[in-house]
Amino acid sequence: MTEKIIIDTDPGVDDTLAIFYALESEALEVVGLTSVFGNVDTKLATQNALRLLEIAGRSDIPVAQGTKKPLDRPYSGPVPHIHGEDGQGNIHLPPPEKKPIDQSAAEFIVEQVAAHPGEISLVPIGPLSNIALALRLRPQIANEVKRVVLMGGAALVQGNINPASEANIYNDPEAADIVFSAGWDITMVGLDVTHKILMSQDQIARFEQSNKKTSQHISNVLPLYVEFAHKALGKPGMYLHDPSAIAYMINPSLFETQQYPLKVETQGISRGKTWVWTQTMDFPPENFGFDVDHKVTVVLDADCDAVIDSMLEKLT
Repeated sequence: MTEKIIIDTDPGVDDTLAIFYALESEALEVVGLTSVFGNVDTKLATQNALRLLEIAGRSDIPVAQGTKKPLDRPYSGPVPHIHGEDGQGNIHLPPPEKKPIDQSAAEFIVEQVAAHPGEISLVPIGPLSNIALALRLRPQIANEVKRVVLMGGAALVQGNINPASEANIYNDPEAADIVFSAGWDITMVGLDVTHKILMSQDQIARFEQSNKKTSQHISNVLPLYVEFAHKALGKPGMYLHDPSAIAYMINPSLFETQQYPLKVETQGISRGKTWVWTQTMDFPPENFGFDVDHKVTVVLDADCDAVIDSMLEKLT
């Protein structure tokens, strides 16, 4: 059965792969994209989302522009050294032909979920600001959304923006705290698993070898992102952060998970840390603000070769 999804995104090179992967999958029906700041500012994220849908031949899918900043702090700025000034590897595409819809991202999410209760899943692959705003607008969507599968967080491993925190959670920890505390079915596809799923240079070359328009676009946007990953890894290859969330939705049997009480740190040096309670010992987790009745499913490991093969099968 096809699962309806809304992808909340800040495209972004790995967002590009995730969006195209979702569009290619028979298991998923993308009912809309919502844009958020992160890899680029929100206006550019909106333009990129529209451009990507045009490249994929899916301009029928609506794009709703989201918030331009975190809930309680300023936007810390884009990361052009990773994704390019344009968020697409500095290839500078022409402006999109279509425009975003008049609704905000939060309004679009609320409307769609309320119209299809129990049917729509949310797939945030950027900061969680729009999802938190949707919860503020209509708290009952926590009972109406089918599930939330997000890319973000670092449970049992170090972060990537600092030793404690993963970038998407760090960029709006207050929003993340709201989202993780909403009591809905939520799965965190974070650095615990995405730092294990590495695409090799030979696998990356398959995009250029494909005749698909989407694959050719991926090949064009990758060089800067791969160069950054090469410096971080010390060898050729790249991380597949955002596409891993889509892969989990399509093929959950390829992943290993564990459920934990989880709390987001919103202040101090570990701001954005996704703390998980791994053992009780003599002190109950409730004493420290952890909700033991609504655990988060944390993805910890994967059959990495099978995950990458499944991606390449659809994307090339």
